[in-house]
Parts: sequence; structure tokens; C-alpha cells
Amino acid sequence: MSARVKICGITRLEDALAAVDAGADALGFVFVPGTPRFITAEAAAGIISALPPFVSTVGLFVNASEDTIDSHLRISRVQSVQLHGDESPEDSMKWLGRVRVLKAFRVRGPETIQRLADYRFAADAFLLDAFVPGAHGGTGARFDWELALAAKSAGRPLILAGGITPQNVAEAVARVRPDAVDVSSGVESSPGKKDAAKIRALIQAVRS
Repeated sequence: MSARVKICGITRLEDALAAVDAGADALGFVFVPGTPRFITAEAAAGIISALPPFVSTVGLFVNASEDTIDSHLRISRVQSVQLHGDESPEDSMKWLGRVRVLKAFRVRGPETIQRLADYRFAADAFLLDAFVPGAHGGTGARFDWELALAAKSAGRPLILAGGITPQNVAEAVARVRPDAVDVSSGVESSPGKKDAAKIRALIQAVRS
């Protein structure tokens, strides 16, 4: 069973359809104002309404209030939340049972991996991304994949992100054996605009 593929930072319907056509399993929408791939809940809803029923949809939030997340879920109809900030296990646990919860961690070193145990019962899956000061993902930076291997003992499905491209995704999947890979900047022509050929190349590399 090959890893699933999530294409994150979708801002345009044409990119969403290109990703689905290439075989993406999930699409991510960044509900973080002021970031390069920000999309409104209303715009995401328009894209999601045009998708086939078997594609998973994920809303990305950074330290958002409960009311903000609730309204975005209601309007956009995303099926999962990705908590990409400093949310506590208690913050994360509030959404369990209502939607799938992906808790993201920006990996600095082994100390980040040790924190995963605190969230074991507060999330459906863990996402590991690179730590870049002042940024919450989408940077194209990569972290030490040996740390991702250590994270597999945390008892939750593992999603690998951070600097993954069509050129290195096969190595990432072979080395880490994650349940899924999450790619944003690695398949773009510019921030927020995906490159259909890069998406196809990435997914073909994962499947092979």
C-alpha cells in the first residue's frame, strides 16, 4: 500500500481538479489570513462543491479560535481540521468526533518528537513539518527524516511534510514509510498556484 498524497494550499478550482485528476487523495485549504495560500471559507466551499465525492478535504488553521474554526467548517464543508499552530491537546481534543483532526508539529529536533505522546489521544493523525522561524508551513524547508522515523512509535498515522518535491518524494516514502505525504510549495509554479505537471510527477513517484 503506497502512501496517500495530500496537496495543500489549494486556491484555484483548476488546481484542485488537476490534483484530483492526477490521483491526489486529499486537498488542503489554508484558512490563515496574511499567508501566501490563504483562501476564504466561501471560496473553498465553491471549490469543494465541484469535487468528486471520494476526495478528502482539510482546513488548515493556526491558533484559531473555536468560533473561527466552527464557522469555517460550517461554510466550507471541509472534512478534517489541520491544527498547525501551538494548539494544546485540550484544544485539539475539542474537535475529535466532529471532524478528523490532524495535529501538525514543526520539527526542531528530538524534543519535538517527545511532545507527540501528549497528543496521542487528542488527534487522529500527526503531521510533521519543518521548523522555520515565523512561518507555519509551506516554506519548502526540510527536516531530518530520521526524526520522522522516531515519530512512528507515537501510535498515530504519520503524515510527512516539509520540502517534499517530485524529485525526493520516492526517497521520503522509502525511508520513512509514512501513511501520507503532504506537499504544497513543491508542486507550485508560484505561491498558491500549482503546476499540474509537477503534481502528476509527484504522485507517479509515490505510486511507483
